[in-house]
Amino acid sequence: MRIFVDAMGGDNAPQAPVEGVIEALRRFPDLAVALGGVLSEVEPLLKDCDDVRERITLVDAPEVITNHEHPVMGVRTKKSSATVIGMLQVKSGECDGFVSAGSTGATLAGGMFRLGRIPGIERPALAPILPNGKRGALLIDCGANVDCKPDYLVQFGLMGSAYMQGVMDIKEPRVGLINIGAEAEKGNALVKETYPLMEQAPYRFVGNVEARDLLADIADVLVCDGFSGNLVLKYTEGVAETLMGIIKKELLADTRSKIGAAIAKPAFKRVKKAMDYTEVGGAPLLGVQGAVVKGHGSSNGHAFACAIGQCVKMINGKVPQIIAAGLAT
Repeated sequence: MRIFVDAMGGDNAPQAPVEGVIEALRRFPDLAVALGGVLSEVEPLLKDCDDVRERITLVDAPEVITNHEHPVMGVRTKKSSATVIGMLQVKSGECDGFVSAGSTGATLAGGMFRLGRIPGIERPALAPILPNGKRGALLIDCGANVDCKPDYLVQFGLMGSAYMQGVMDIKEPRVGLINIGAEAEKGNALVKETYPLMEQAPYRFVGNVEARDLLADIADVLVCDGFSGNLVLKYTEGVAETLMGIIKKELLADTRSKIGAAIAKPAFKRVKKAMDYTEVGGAPLLGVQGAVVKGHGSSNGHAFACAIGQCVKMINGKVPQIIAAGLAT
């Protein structure tokens, strides 16, 4: 298996991507990586990895698509960027997957215009895993498609179900539609039109899911338009961060609390790990003809390694093929 990693993407590039590649190669002995970026910046970071160095191929990608430029124009004009080169290598079969923590828009545009959509898929979608204390729930879409049609949401359910089946090994994933009420007649025009279509779709539709039940483990896939999904994602991240901050403050408030905190420290570490996005890796871009994972912009080395591991699971789980088969059905 060979995965292309964008060494210049993310707030901590190229240090974090390189560290993540080394960690992932040590974790997966049958994996090889094509590391694309500015060689003068990347190569010096590979001095202390003799045990895995032969499985790393450096790819010269001197152009970088930043978050401050139009993503489609960046993909069209910067043909020597890691995003464009990596997507084309996946398309040609030179690589099996692509991982980047760079511009989300560029990754989406590269997936659509350089790698290509799965035939019949209207819109690819980004789908992060929301922690719920168990296996997690896939939120699709989280921002790639702000304005949606009912057909898009139906396909989001199909793509999300394929991912949870292939990567999370859930035989019959439960697919829910995010709405303001559990009743079928509730919601705006978009979800009202989508509901009966999802009832007829080739996956296990469990109906509407209200916001308070998103993390209650009643659905494995949570479907919504990108506008609503982005609000859900950012709000959930903010609540988790605020809650952990409040808990830490109160545990250090007095001597009695500090003693209790010392006793419960292992439990708090497990909670923190369960809520840590770096353990997930990133959000898969579903609907394109290959395994693509978009890492968080602030990813550290471990987060990159987890994103690469996530891509490995997508390839082994044949997620794009499952989506194509479900679409045919």
